[in-house]
Amino acid sequence: MLFVAELENDNQEIESFLAALSGAIESVGELIESQVTKDGSQVFAVLESDGSAQLRAAITESGFKLRDLAQVRLVGAELEDIKRLKPKGQYLVEWDFPEGLTMDKYLTRKKEKSPLYKDIQDVQFLRTYVREDMVKCLCFYDGESEEAVLRARQVVDTPVSRIHELG
Repeated sequence: MLFVAELENDNQEIESFLAALSGAIESVGELIESQVTKDGSQVFAVLESDGSAQLRAAITESGFKLRDLAQVRLVGAELEDIKRLKPKGQYLVEWDFPEGLTMDKYLTRKKEKSPLYKDIQDVQFLRTYVREDMVKCLCFYDGESEEAVLRARQVVDTPVSRIHELG
């Protein structure tokens, strides 16, 4: 199962932070990828594990400030490619889902809207992690600017709850 852990970083050097996180969970899971806000204060870590309780315990007992942990589904990319390439994005868009949106409705909408990205020259959609509880999704992009990413989201008619520049 895949999970996204949203963690706070209190000025720890990011490579040390990620090495410590990977070590903390190694008995219960694997760090697949991490995306870090430009200022280094927030870490979005994608983890693979058999269960959330063990993962949560390993993270919190190691002293990490865990803001959220949720099971997710990867959309728009293959897990093996993510594991192999460890691609970094330039922007992360969070979309808090409206009440009543189901996974099936979301995936149908995504399939309909995704072809519109090919017409956008200054932004490339990379992948999305959709929370299985349908609270929100995390969408990763490469783009010329925050404004370009916001325009791309308008083209595909998809809201933005928060946007983060990644570093």
